[in-house]
Amino acid sequence: MSSADWIRSELILAAREIGADESVAPHLERPRDPSLGDWATNLAMTLARPLKKRPQEIAALLRDRMRLHEAGVERVDIAGPGFMNFWLDPRKIAEGVRDIILANDDFGKTGEGHGERVNVEFVSANPTGPLHVGHGRQAALGDAIATLLEWTGWNVSREFYYNDAGVQIENLAASVRAWLKSFEGEPLVIPEGGYHGDYIREIAERYVAEHGGSSRDAGDVREFAVAALRAEQDLDLQAFGVKFDNYYLESSLYSDGKVEQTVEALKSAGKTYESEGAMWLRTSEFGDDKDRVMRKRDGTYTYFLPDVAYHVTKWQRGFHRAIDVQGADHHSTTTRVRAGLQALDMGIAPEYPEYVLHQMVTVMRGGEEVKISKRAGSYVTVRDLINEVGRDAVRFFFLMRKSDSQLVFDIDVALKQSEENPVYYVQMAHARMCGIFRVGEIDREFFSVEGIDLGALREPEEQELIKALVDFPQVVAGAAEALEPHRITTYLTETARLAHLWYHKHHVLGERDEIMKARLALARAAQIVIRNALGILGISAPERM
Repeated sequence: MSSADWIRSELILAAREIGADESVAPHLERPRDPSLGDWATNLAMTLARPLKKRPQEIAALLRDRMRLHEAGVERVDIAGPGFMNFWLDPRKIAEGVRDIILANDDFGKTGEGHGERVNVEFVSANPTGPLHVGHGRQAALGDAIATLLEWTGWNVSREFYYNDAGVQIENLAASVRAWLKSFEGEPLVIPEGGYHGDYIREIAERYVAEHGGSSRDAGDVREFAVAALRAEQDLDLQAFGVKFDNYYLESSLYSDGKVEQTVEALKSAGKTYESEGAMWLRTSEFGDDKDRVMRKRDGTYTYFLPDVAYHVTKWQRGFHRAIDVQGADHHSTTTRVRAGLQALDMGIAPEYPEYVLHQMVTVMRGGEEVKISKRAGSYVTVRDLINEVGRDAVRFFFLMRKSDSQLVFDIDVALKQSEENPVYYVQMAHARMCGIFRVGEIDREFFSVEGIDLGALREPEEQELIKALVDFPQVVAGAAEALEPHRITTYLTETARLAHLWYHKHHVLGERDEIMKARLALARAAQIVIRNALGILGISAPERM
């Protein structure tokens, strides 16, 4: 049991002894100022009202009842309005290095998910063009969220939902057909709502090459164009290093009768009604601000109905937890889809599916916004960005901010080989830890911590770095629970700073044997944690830079 877990356990026991409720759940955190201890809690202040005592008095009662020697706690101070600050024996802190090295690849993994299944759906772009940088941010988010869940014990299935039905697909086919007509001498007229990028002309040229230019059947052209752009998007995803376990076609919801089955189920549940020639769903009964049209006057369905049918399939496929990563423009969809699922009365939880919505990306170069791709025409593609700065930088930058925050991607910063570039800064910290072993001609993979006196790691920079390293599992668990991968990039940046500081201030090789071995262990632990954290984000951990 870690020192933090032990302190938390003792706080619970002590709190119950002095009359706290059974549900008491102490919160421990690292003080921002190391001079205020290694751990702190505000438990005494939260108990002041229910126990009708002053926080300082409660803190003293808790301290007197806690068994802290086994946790390596040297002293407990009561500060300010009732904070409890805990100081650990430096030797106890240093022992955390041993746990990291012994766990190696598995350090940071926990079992909160208990192997339960979860579906993570992301990207899910219409097959109407190459993936733009907004899709790239979504790919990075979805992939990192899926990995975080895997690290915390969930059985994850990554899914891509192809919107290969509807008006946009018809506009795609019409745009390709316009180019086909132009090849035969007719004026090029892209229809309203059509697509103008050079890639449309390329699809038309490939269609002519494969069909001899003889067929312009709308169905054939549509099928060809969708297949071509699905292949194009697959190449984009390969360049980004993202793999999916399943691809689900929207068109299959219609061909398999899933949409009609959903309509009939909603009607049978008494949650629909006819008005003004349309069929409405009583979404206002489930949190929506008003009822919504489900089937329009012309007999076609509104966009959210197939989404309801699609999520019914997720539930029926055994995914009783589902997470959808989507752009912020889908905000209104969340309420309607959930309302539709609740109206079916299938026992689906009200918060199903969970949504992670992200803001779009602005790409900058030379202080000016980069607006268009040479090929896509109207936007910057994710492959353009990868070709410009590399996969690692794109992934890290896309994950640096909370998903609902606007993201500015500065190409100039991403190309710098200095501490101004956060991914370079983090990767350099990893490379430096590896370099210590390389220069010392020591195989770090076979480096054993057995018999090493880690208590020699008493310097302030060593202690602060160790505390950051041992906190990694807690950071992973928190990021997974909140579905917030940016917590890992923030953690990496701070941990890299501490690693660089220690590297510059303290020698490893050439020190007396006891110190050298202990510091080699610390370098190995830092290398393991930085590598594992980068791996969660899908970013490489270079050994040389």
